Amino acid sequence: MKTSKLTNKYALVTGGSRGIGRATCIELARMGYNILINYNNNAEAAAETAREVNVIGQVAECLKFDISDEKQVDDALNGWIENNPDSIIEILVNNAGLRRDNLFVWINKNEWESVFHTNVDGFYHVSRRVLRAMIKQRYGRIVTVVSMSGLVGPSGQTHYAASKAALIAATKSLSKEVGKRNVTVNSVAPGFIRTEMIADINEETRAKGIPVKRFGEPEEVASLIGFLCSKKAGFITGENMNIDGGGMLI
Repeated sequence: MKTSKLTNKYALVTGGSRGIGRATCIELARMGYNILINYNNNAEAAAETAREVNVIGQVAECLKFDISDEKQVDDALNGWIENNPDSIIEILVNNAGLRRDNLFVWINKNEWESVFHTNVDGFYHVSRRVLRAMIKQRYGRIVTVVSMSGLVGPSGQTHYAASKAALIAATKSLSKEVGKRNVTVNSVAPGFIRTEMIADINEETRAKGIPVKRFGEPEEVASLIGFLCSKKAGFITGENMNIDGGGMLI
């Protein structure tokens, strides 16, 4: 059954060009939202996601900006808001992230900072800019894609795990500030999902430690995100939800 269009309502998905981001764009489009697809480098992949959204019957716009750069975020989002005065961003999915595995003693300052600038500063830059309108309109959904690494703390991911743990804590704190405005804030922590980010990980070996004995699909994560973005999830906020096949050994 086709969902009716929410003509002036948009969902912004950072890192929306590929993987979990693309699947989320498609899921939210099926829910009737127009989609703002953020990307940083791969314009071709973003355009392909936009085409898939258009096929569903929703409007898709590609917004190029680096979430770690506050000026780029403000310029892109302020420009879009000024050019679309009758439209609102009702959903934000903070999906873009950076992973650079290395043993702690070998992590240089640039690697450490780049992971935190993208994962933590990016959350701050984008959420803060979009949240103002959500508070004013007394409705909004923010879902941040974190990682099981932020809960488990795998070897070789000190900076990545720390950044994701920070986002889980930020989610809980922010939810308490904006809940009275009917804005929910949650996070989802995927385990091993078949995306380019973990293409270097051997599935046959790692899947042995997962109860369901396989890696997950981006669409499975997107389905959970879609639910948290729906009105049906209005009484769920400040939560982190694992989607990892029943637990995993890292």
